[in-house]
Amino acid sequence: MNKKEMRAHIRAQKRAMTEAQIVSASARLGEKFRACELYRDAKTIYGYLPYNQEVRTVPMLEQAIRDGKRVAVPKCYGEEMRFIYINDFVAEVAPGYANIPEPIADSPVADDKTALVLMPGLAFDPAGHRIGYGGGFYDRFLAEETNHPTLALCYGFQMVDHLETEEFDIPVDLVLWADPEEE
Repeated sequence: MNKKEMRAHIRAQKRAMTEAQIVSASARLGEKFRACELYRDAKTIYGYLPYNQEVRTVPMLEQAIRDGKRVAVPKCYGEEMRFIYINDFVAEVAPGYANIPEPIADSPVADDKTALVLMPGLAFDPAGHRIGYGGGFYDRFLAEETNHPTLALCYGFQMVDHLETEEFDIPVDLVLWADPEEE
């Protein structure tokens, strides 16, 4: 399956999920996330705001703030993505690039060169390779800022045995997943 076919296949599986499955799998992923060493060691989390059927990251990011961590989420400026510190995931957010939620403000721009970056994506393999949504925002960001540990959260069906990569693809350090069928 090529990248285009893989994206279509995973998108169809995500669309088939119920909101209850998404919330349940996201809650289990939140527990795994908070228990992992990358989370415990991070002073700052560069998260993302979920769109469509993505893992519900907002409760995780709110917990990170309660745990004393700073949290920033991405905002797109043309081909460039910057992380903006945020505290309120309702009042400080509106639809942005491609209708994806992002910060309303343009500042304060996050400045932690070792922040843990949560990586969205459509498919992942055990080696940390990923197929993103096709914009290349995270690969460009991580090519410029190379000291960030990275972690992906996904549903079990997004894990595949092996993904073909290109020279500009940057793998994630750790992938955590949960099956949506579990109760």
